[in-house]
Amino acid sequence: MNTKLWLATEEEIPIVHRIMLEAFEEYRFLDVPSSALNEPIEMLQTSLNSGIEQALLCAVDGVPLGSTRFTKTEDSLYFSRVSVTPIARGKGIAKAMLLWLETYAKENRMMRLECRVRASLPKNIRLYESLDYRVTKEEAVTNPNGFLVKTVIMEKQL
Repeated sequence: MNTKLWLATEEEIPIVHRIMLEAFEEYRFLDVPSSALNEPIEMLQTSLNSGIEQALLCAVDGVPLGSTRFTKTEDSLYFSRVSVTPIARGKGIAKAMLLWLETYAKENRMMRLECRVRASLPKNIRLYESLDYRVTKEEAVTNPNGFLVKTVIMEKQL
């Protein structure tokens, strides 16, 4: 298995978007569906082209199967929309992307990594805990669809 990770280019934005939609499809029928499913590609293009966000792609044997997005602050890296296509789950793609982000954050002298996770998705929380992330805060937020969602903030100190 040949795994490659890289920062997505403008031309690869449709790939990032497609992977996200495939990955988040399983959340369509939750009590509060994921807002990722309604996120237009134009929003992603604007965010990436303006430099507000960056996107990471992960390919296995030349096929893009994972993506995530992230923003940098002065001392931390916040990531979101960790996405692995359903056919590729369980092969370490999400962990590979998270470890890449950790290396990137260290190289850019950041002190921690942060993400927000739905409290109702213990499998996702366990993934981050397996990489030494800790829940630092619980809060309910209003998602872009206008629904209240219980979430946890998870951090990893570097």
